[in-house]
Amino acid sequence: MTKTLLKLTRCFINRRGTIRLDDSAEFTVMINPAEFKHDHVITYDSTKTAGQVGKDPKFMGMNPEKVGFSIVLDGTGAVMPASPGQAVPSVKTQLDKLLKVIYRYVGDQHEPGHVRLLWGTLIFFGRLESISTSYTLFKPSGDPLRAKVQLSFMGAMSNKEAELQSNRSSPDLSHLVEVRDGDTLPLLCERIYGDPSYYPDVARFNRLVDFRRLTPGGTLHFPPLA
Repeated sequence: MTKTLLKLTRCFINRRGTIRLDDSAEFTVMINPAEFKHDHVITYDSTKTAGQVGKDPKFMGMNPEKVGFSIVLDGTGAVMPASPGQAVPSVKTQLDKLLKVIYRYVGDQHEPGHVRLLWGTLIFFGRLESISTSYTLFKPSGDPLRAKVQLSFMGAMSNKEAELQSNRSSPDLSHLVEVRDGDTLPLLCERIYGDPSYYPDVARFNRLVDFRRLTPGGTLHFPPLA
């Protein structure tokens, strides 16, 4: 079985909820995280009045989901790149590529971009909350040979998705993706779910008569996986 590696891709989410992936800013880890933390937090109002013994906390809202994990950047050659024959990049090169995806300021957006995390059954869209790098091995020159990078991301969604999220009965609770020239339904399923075999389900969900012909500029709904 082919090993699936965690992939981070910069993306942009507009107000309508349409997601556009930036394939020029993508980072695939060399070693998958050993642990992965995924937090879901609900906020309640538990304020008491004078003399009140207790009360039923009132639901206030659901905070954005958070994920956190650490990855290892290795430049020793002990961990070979996923592509055979590819030279082992330095720790600095790997870190620069990672920062381009998750941290760098995007000029025309006037803020850092959003990030899609894709690994196994996890499909998470969010923004970097924090990054901390610890260097653990060095060359005689002082250049780092290995680093441990601790990452924390906060979930993010468009205003449209937030409205749909508040209405759990809505059939439109899904990711919206704008079709680009050359896109196919299996290819889009691979980008969103990491598995092209979901295309019949997406075709039925969108009531497509001919899934082989997608109209560039159109919008498709990709529902959450069951």
